[in-house]
Amino acid sequence: MAEGIRTVEELVASGLQITGALTCDLVDRTPRGAALVAQLHGRGVDVVRVSEREFDSASDTEYPQGVLAIAEQPKDSLEALTLPQAARLLVLDGVQDPGNVGTLLRTAAALGVTATIVLPGTVDPWNAKVVRSAVGIQFRHRTIDCTEEALVLFLTQQGVPLWGAAPTGTSVDGLVPPPQLALVVGNEGAGLKASVRDACAALVSLPMAPGVESLNVAVAAGIALFALRSR
Repeated sequence: MAEGIRTVEELVASGLQITGALTCDLVDRTPRGAALVAQLHGRGVDVVRVSEREFDSASDTEYPQGVLAIAEQPKDSLEALTLPQAARLLVLDGVQDPGNVGTLLRTAAALGVTATIVLPGTVDPWNAKVVRSAVGIQFRHRTIDCTEEALVLFLTQQGVPLWGAAPTGTSVDGLVPPPQLALVVGNEGAGLKASVRDACAALVSLPMAPGVESLNVAVAAGIALFALRSR
């Protein structure tokens, strides 16, 4: 489910199959909203008009904007992933907060990450709260669910090293990353699972001021991805 003007705009732009949409008078209060409804009609989407009260009963937000749409979830897999010569992958290991996962996906897309890989224990990246937090970026940023075993096999076959973000790791300052690299970040409280940590070729960390133990996982991942970006 995609809700809100910006998120549904992302869905429409993605070209994914939209199975239906729900609107109310709220969406017509801005030219952008009215234009979006016209786009939905133009694509032949079944758009159902309801009252604001009825829309509120279906909405998942505190301040609804009067438009939500249902679409078919994209199907993707590691087997279908072709890596460019300079590639970055973001791997999520047990990240459970929908807001964090949404921010991680949008940050990865903004920094040119090829795909985000979601391991078991991480919140469903197609959860409505994640979609809303990411403002629908997963409609065009490749987001792939897989097991640890499948990930390790894929990275081994592709010759891509896995680096793990951990407080005990080597500072990213001055590191020269390889052309292709996968960076894994862990659970907000517990960090990386032991099995995932064991699969890492290296552990990396951020240089921080004395007395600061950690950062929000999405903030930390964004800084690390920027520091380790392809040059």
